[in-house]
Amino acid sequence: MDLSTISPALLLASLMVAATSILIAGIGELVVERSGVLNLGVEGMMITGAICGFIIAVETGSPALGFVAAALGGAALSLLFALLTQIALANQVASGLALTLFGLGLSALMGQKYVGVKPPQTPELDLPFLSDIPFLGTVLFRHDAMVYIGLLIVVGVWAVLKYTRAGLVLRAVGENHDAAHALGYKVVRIRVLAIMFGGACAGLGGAYISLVRVPQWTEGMTAGAGWIALALVVFASWKPWRVLLGAYLFGGVSVLQLNLQAAGALFPLGTIGWILGGLAVLHFAYCVWRGKLSLASVLVDIVLLLAGVAAYAYWNGLLVPFKVEYLAMSPYLITILVLVIMSADRSRAPASLGRNFHASG
Repeated sequence: MDLSTISPALLLASLMVAATSILIAGIGELVVERSGVLNLGVEGMMITGAICGFIIAVETGSPALGFVAAALGGAALSLLFALLTQIALANQVASGLALTLFGLGLSALMGQKYVGVKPPQTPELDLPFLSDIPFLGTVLFRHDAMVYIGLLIVVGVWAVLKYTRAGLVLRAVGENHDAAHALGYKVVRIRVLAIMFGGACAGLGGAYISLVRVPQWTEGMTAGAGWIALALVVFASWKPWRVLLGAYLFGGVSVLQLNLQAAGALFPLGTIGWILGGLAVLHFAYCVWRGKLSLASVLVDIVLLLAGVAAYAYWNGLLVPFKVEYLAMSPYLITILVLVIMSADRSRAPASLGRNFHASG
């Protein structure tokens, strides 16, 4: 394995690009869930935004218009979810799953004649002097505008939720919609606006995949990014800065596995056994220390420990190639592992999350 071919600066720069789509979609879903609504249709809105943005960018030659169209497409699809859950009072989980299936089918239909078509290139921002700084210039200042827009959205959501009256009202609706209604706040209107914001962000995240990360249209090209975005919100304990951290973690693992594939990575599976066993012991000790030991956490530790022992005993440290399939699924495995570990800490989920509101008086 030749790790000298991996450039740390390019690796970190690629990390930011890889994280942008799920970062934008995740921060949008955070706003939705802070309003007390659980929308599992992020994947459907992302893939809809991906094809809407792709079509408009190809037809107009403008990636900027493509991103605008993607945001509008995601917001429009989210209105269907809002109609079902906020007006018809349908089950939020079932409606979200239906939205994902609908979005996947609609995007496949819309994108039939765009397979194999190349979109116009999204230009990088030219930041004089900053982009010429050694290492930092490559890592931070040679990206397209959407990378920085994603970061600005995170900062904006954090500031609104923490310092503004609108953010206070949104959080109040998510914590106790009946009390918010009694104070005169329009719960349904607030939630619909939050759902539309989440849909627009999901659409932008999807368009970033089809216009920047993988500049082409392929059916189902979001490949579970919407579900990762949903998981990030849980990982973040509904806090914007943790969404940023989780997105960069996932992006880093995604980029690293691609670089390891290119470098022809070999890895001792016996070492994997030690890692899994160590994680099991550390997680168990953490749960005991925090007083949060439960049957579920113990079962997880037992599974990790048994997997580690099996890997070490069977392979006995033998060097074997890491297959491409193993590396490709590693970002998802790391995300699941992080979620399991974080579940030991009580997350601050909004009290009214997933509950429908009905004004009785």
